[in-house]
Amino acid sequence: MEVFSRINKISSFLLEDKYRGVRHLLLQVVILMISLGIFFDAPDRINVSLNRFYGWISYYLFMNMLVYFTMYVLFPRFLAKNKFFSYMLSVGLFTFFALLIMLVLQELFYDIGVTHQQPDGITLFFRIASSLLSIFLFVGGVSAVLFFKHWMLGNRRIDNLNKATTESELKFLKSQINPHFLFNMLNNANILVDDDPDMASHILVKLDDLLQYQLNDSTKEQVSLYDDIHFLEDYLELEKMRRDNFYYKVEIKNPFEDIKIPPLLFIPFVENAVKHNGTNNGSSYIHLSFDVRENILLFTCENSVSSVVDLPKKDGGLGLTNIRKRLELLFENNYSLEQTRTDTKYLVKLRLTL
Repeated sequence: MEVFSRINKISSFLLEDKYRGVRHLLLQVVILMISLGIFFDAPDRINVSLNRFYGWISYYLFMNMLVYFTMYVLFPRFLAKNKFFSYMLSVGLFTFFALLIMLVLQELFYDIGVTHQQPDGITLFFRIASSLLSIFLFVGGVSAVLFFKHWMLGNRRIDNLNKATTESELKFLKSQINPHFLFNMLNNANILVDDDPDMASHILVKLDDLLQYQLNDSTKEQVSLYDDIHFLEDYLELEKMRRDNFYYKVEIKNPFEDIKIPPLLFIPFVENAVKHNGTNNGSSYIHLSFDVRENILLFTCENSVSSVVDLPKKDGGLGLTNIRKRLELLFENNYSLEQTRTDTKYLVKLRLTL
């Protein structure tokens, strides 16, 4: 347990934003310790001169350039997006550019070297090659650390996503397909067996489809968007059968090829709409729409409300808080969620970048 506790502390220090300042301070200490070696020509002698001091400042800033350019440009733009060829090409060009800067600095602060003699061609070649390799390895080392951090963040996101998904499924099972709901639907089917056997059969088929999706398909990581829409239609159809003056419409505005989405992504919005819909004259409606254009999915859920029905809070009703967590884990910044309330309707707009 103590070992796991230490691992969690190290993981938190590397990943959590609250330690960002401490991490950068520690990095500066490491760079400072490395750059101070410029004052030592030999282990037992310190060379403190004005020119050497300028050389140290330049070297310190040069190392910071290597670290932070790799951290905020090379890694996020290429390596984090698995663009390995572009990353290697960019590292090569950046290394060559950094080498030119280093040569200029060495020319300006000529007493950095141990000897002031003009090196021969072979010595100059190996010195340049050594500097080039050192820069390349330094940039590669920084990238390796960032890649390890990126991998740890990915694993944490997967763990959090699995936890949030499990919680979402359990909440839906408890709040939607509960014994009371099943009892009402089975009781309706039982009543209609003699008077309207076709309707009773229709109810049982819809209920079977609903439960099959709930218990089987919803456990998958990705499901067909068409299957998820069909699930919503079954749910609303059953809701219509047990309520008077209830109307619904599911609209696909733009035909699209079959795409994959996480399961149970839209049902919290629909469940919330069912819970809070109604009008002053007793009728109610729910309108759903799906519009996919290029790689953007726009989902809207509109339901009627009455003055005597409590509107959902700003953060949403049952399940909406949890769905926000899932959206953040699944799509990070590639989604937007808007909620609009008036005296007569409640509208949710969800925009996803697939």
